[in-house]
Amino acid sequence: MQTGRARTIMLQGTASDVGKSVVTTALCRVLKQDGWEVAPYKSQNMALNSYVTLDGKEIGRAQGVQAEACEIPATTDMNPILIKPMKEMNAQIVVHGKPYAQLSAQDYRRDFLPFAKQIVVDALERLRARHDVIVIEGAGSPAEINLKDRDIVNMRLAAWADAPVLLVADIDRGGVFASIVGTLELLEPEERARVKGFIINKFRGDKTLLQPGLDWLEQRTGIPVLGVLPFLPQLDIEAEDSMALVRRQDPADAKRKDAVLDIAVIRYPRISNFTDFDPFAAEPDVRLRYVQTAAELGEPDIVILPGTKNTLGDLEYLRSAGLDDAIAARVAAGCRLAGICGGYQMLGRKLRDPHGVESGNPDETADVAGLGYLPLETVFYPEKRTERASGEIACSHPAWARMNGIEVAGYEIHMGQTAPAHERMHRLMALIDRSGNSPAQEGAVSEDGRIWGTYLHGIFHNDRFRHTWLNLAREEKGLELAGQPFVYRDRQQLAFDRIAEAVRQHLDMVKIYEIIGIRKA
Repeated sequence: MQTGRARTIMLQGTASDVGKSVVTTALCRVLKQDGWEVAPYKSQNMALNSYVTLDGKEIGRAQGVQAEACEIPATTDMNPILIKPMKEMNAQIVVHGKPYAQLSAQDYRRDFLPFAKQIVVDALERLRARHDVIVIEGAGSPAEINLKDRDIVNMRLAAWADAPVLLVADIDRGGVFASIVGTLELLEPEERARVKGFIINKFRGDKTLLQPGLDWLEQRTGIPVLGVLPFLPQLDIEAEDSMALVRRQDPADAKRKDAVLDIAVIRYPRISNFTDFDPFAAEPDVRLRYVQTAAELGEPDIVILPGTKNTLGDLEYLRSAGLDDAIAARVAAGCRLAGICGGYQMLGRKLRDPHGVESGNPDETADVAGLGYLPLETVFYPEKRTERASGEIACSHPAWARMNGIEVAGYEIHMGQTAPAHERMHRLMALIDRSGNSPAQEGAVSEDGRIWGTYLHGIFHNDRFRHTWLNLAREEKGLELAGQPFVYRDRQQLAFDRIAEAVRQHLDMVKIYEIIGIRKA
């Protein structure tokens, strides 16, 4: 239903990583299930995991996932400003899906924020004209007093949107009552007046033992506790940034007794789009690990070099940590090796940055040696490629014969252009649809067929590709081959329904509807 200018509700948190994104996603799903035209919104996002819209623009991964929960296409209006950290105190600023500038934190506050209000308000108003309800997500904490004067993502945005605020707090990290009361104490009176309810997140245990604290909190603040959400493990909801990797490296998961394939993803400092590997975590016989040191690498069956926001910086880290030699030893022992995006660039022989795109120091003669597994050369240019892409595996290597013809789809986000050093190289795939561009060969496979790379993010979300490639590894180890592949997208939809059901069971949705100002269906 379309009711005119949309109502708004905002989820803010007592700190980063308290679960705002997941609760926002869940609330979006509930409203969608109840028949409302709902859309997510986050004015400014700082994240390395990004999402490419249908028109080839880049936004924060969380807003793309939230749009999927709403069952609508994602647009840049849902996240008009994206900040992508590149190196210490420096970030790429993406405005409506396209790179705007590389700025230091001070330059961003001084030069960009003064006119950012119009960007975020205009985007929000366009969303409000097309939907019934906009679920707005804040960032970090609204009580960062050193940042409040130029805030465009928390309480000042709530005022511009005239949005009631629900404050989310994470009880799993401890100090939940202090964090809530402390946050309120640091808000101005008009800001406190916007807070209409508390949501306690990630609770483990008997709620009756918590009730005295909840009663005290309501008496102390005069604001209702709208519910206590339980800790929900293995959510299958794609995460937004590398803080989530700490949670994903669950010791219990690392010791899975049913795992027969061990996959190690290199976690360098600027890792990006690690959601590429979420489908592996759902494979019943796969152990997925993120490793930072040579000692942690162990003896995996597969090593993957993921995407990165700074290929040259993370390649240097790889070498300084001794991971290059550790990976080489595993490859010599028969381990498979794959590279995605920045990892694909690292697999080549040479990387050049004549324009200072990554180093910040233009030098026409500066060359950096790659890892040398594939006959490729990469040159970094200021223009960023962001687009959806689809095609099929089309590799001349006999080891990939059973893979040929498998359809794949995903997205590209990269600054460099990579070219083969000679014509005899085995290409990986033929991309048929590249945001309307002409077909092209993409990716590369080594002479022995065991090492490959591609710019295509999301390639492992293609169920048949992932299933067949893992079966090649299983077959080589003499293991039983897996049967039909599971449909990863179906798991995601079930995950949306699961968190929506948790919200219905544990939060006062009647009160939340009243706060939004609409009637519960």
